[in-house]
Amino acid sequence: MARAAVSGRLGERLRWRVATLVGQREETPTTRTLVLDVPGWPGHLAGQHVDVRLTAEDGYSTQRSYSIASAPDGALLELTVQQVSDGEVSPYLAHDLIAGDLLELRGPVGGWFVWRPEQTEPVLLVAGGSGIVPLMAMIRARRQLQMQLGPLAPFRLLYSVRSPGDRMYLAELQAPDPGLDVHFLYTRQAPQGWARPPGRLTEADLAAVAWPPSAQATTYVCGPTGFVEHAADLLVGLGQAPDRIRTERFGPTGG
Repeated sequence: MARAAVSGRLGERLRWRVATLVGQREETPTTRTLVLDVPGWPGHLAGQHVDVRLTAEDGYSTQRSYSIASAPDGALLELTVQQVSDGEVSPYLAHDLIAGDLLELRGPVGGWFVWRPEQTEPVLLVAGGSGIVPLMAMIRARRQLQMQLGPLAPFRLLYSVRSPGDRMYLAELQAPDPGLDVHFLYTRQAPQGWARPPGRLTEADLAAVAWPPSAQATTYVCGPTGFVEHAADLLVGLGQAPDRIRTERFGPTGG
């Protein structure tokens, strides 16, 4: 059978690399950011992900995809992993991995759900739960670039979580970041005194933060499949052009 040739650049992305855990930090009680040193990492764009492969001593192997949380110009690669209680991989990554442990990964993967530094239009980010991870990479990339170049196009973030304790990157999102507006939405439990009752994302929630269609903003929506489809439908109903709405979704994978 003839094999299709791949370019050297693609071949680099398909090659498994060995990464070393050099740091980690807890984001919420069920999520942890892994800081990895990946020799020969080819670089990435904000919004891309990697495949992670684990192999047991008996040879059994399994792999999962995780969004990259770090900005592209960092020396180290960061992945934020949310533990799935009955999962196969995420409990190990979120709780058992210790400094010096090795992982296999390949990537970066994805070329559509990315934010590129040359984009000048306003951006709306809509996150459901751990869907915040690739959007956080975009926020960080914009912030770092803005420190070098001056003011960039504004970002707005609508972040939907079950309860206040589920908010990842909270301190960073609450810190001053010129041009970034952050809005939280709670679906099951809201902070005391919060004006909006807990509940599912509504058209009114999106209308309050969305850029007008005339702004020709780009919208990125990431989260569970049901959340993403619901949000995208609402955005189209508000007059947003479908081709300016980019979505990334995830469903049950065995964790």
